[in-house]
Amino acid sequence: MDFWVAGFLVLTAGILLRPWLWFRLRESKKKDGGDEHEEKKKKGMIPKGSLGWPLIGETLNFIACGYSSRPVTFMEKRKSSYGKVFKTNIIGTPIIVSTDAEVNKVVLQNHGNIFVPAYPKSITELLGENSILSINGPHQKRLHTLISAFLRSPHLKDRITRDIETSVCLTLASWAQLPLVHVQDEIKKMTFEILVRVLMSTAPGEDMDILKLEFEEFIKGLICIPIKFPGTRLYKSLKAKERLIKMVKKVVEERQVAAGTTASPANDVMDVLLRDVSDGGDSEKQSQPSDFVSGKIVEMMIPGEETMPTAMTLAVKFLSDNPVALAKLVEENMEMKRRKLESGEVYSWTDYMSLSFTQNVINETLRMANIINGVWRKALKDVEIKGYLIPKGWGVLASFIAVHMDEDIYENPYQFDPWRWDRINGSANSSICFTPFGGGQRLCPGLELSKLEIAIFLHHLVTRYSWTAEEDEIVSFPTVKMKRRLPIRVAMVDIL
Repeated sequence: MDFWVAGFLVLTAGILLRPWLWFRLRESKKKDGGDEHEEKKKKGMIPKGSLGWPLIGETLNFIACGYSSRPVTFMEKRKSSYGKVFKTNIIGTPIIVSTDAEVNKVVLQNHGNIFVPAYPKSITELLGENSILSINGPHQKRLHTLISAFLRSPHLKDRITRDIETSVCLTLASWAQLPLVHVQDEIKKMTFEILVRVLMSTAPGEDMDILKLEFEEFIKGLICIPIKFPGTRLYKSLKAKERLIKMVKKVVEERQVAAGTTASPANDVMDVLLRDVSDGGDSEKQSQPSDFVSGKIVEMMIPGEETMPTAMTLAVKFLSDNPVALAKLVEENMEMKRRKLESGEVYSWTDYMSLSFTQNVINETLRMANIINGVWRKALKDVEIKGYLIPKGWGVLASFIAVHMDEDIYENPYQFDPWRWDRINGSANSSICFTPFGGGQRLCPGLELSKLEIAIFLHHLVTRYSWTAEEDEIVSFPTVKMKRRLPIRVAMVDIL
């Protein structure tokens, strides 16, 4: 077990003790009196399961499975013993785990009046109580709607397609000049540049390099011991966030001045947020508009930093291990490339999205990768779903990975099979059994843009280059990544 995990468990023993004692006290009160009939009724409805050892619960088993080749084993064992919804204790918190797609759907579609986001203390300390991850109600809904509308707009897709193509082609050309490429590292550089361009239109250069360095220092504190004395990880990350906010705020203020002399369409998320600020309605936005906008821009860098490069890296991994799927992907993309060369037309974003097998590869990669393996929520009151009682104050983990790897839903779930999506599409349950981008009111607003970016990357990779990959393993804790960062050797090819 990693040193930091052991240290985390030891140093937070006091924190862990509180919820465990709370639960034991709660159980004791049930036995001693009160409305015994009602309590017994509720107790019978609470999902079965085990809270494990005092203090640490079943945390060690949960982490160990994350380092194995089958991280879903933790869920599978308990599902076989207790059913698709069960109780456990992870990181000192009594929690209900759902591996049931229909239960997950209810949790995801709730609008914040029953379930609210619940994240580790380090995340709330680093992002604040008013972060995009934590806010609820009308403000969250409005912000999500505005950003989703912009990221899905044909205007943005038309423009960003050219930017993505440029970044992808330059990156791949540099790979062909290197003796060995670590895909995971190199793709992170590329996707960060694209992400920042979408958020605030910053071009590659010195400012981008500094921004990336500060951001990398900032996100190191997302999962850490929640102590912020000078020298601690959280303290360093908070300082990095201050520097990040300062850099972004400078761009915001320059944009505010320019906005007074132009009425052009929104070109990035910063424009969208600045225009929303002027509409009023939220005290934070009105009193400190530049702080509000810069804070939200920094927060929106986080999901794009992990999900996109990981998805692209694992697509390369899965295709390297499946020559039949790779050959089919090459065939489809070469056919489109020939058509474009013959007609002399440039690629549009709809061209990339129309590649059916490429989209199958993307879906299958996302299903197997489980980059977002679930969402964590807290119940604001007792709630019953499909006969299960989730008590007020308990955490809820809606597990996506357990559904994505369920043999009753996906035949041979551990086999990379892009063709399965030709059979699945149109199924009545496909929308609730495939949730790589979450769901409900918090469905990732950039999901279409993410698929476009992966499709562009795969197209130019397989139509211009060949590669050989060295052996590597997928690690699923604390985040999904390649153990050796996926080393490959790349060569340019002339297939046409």
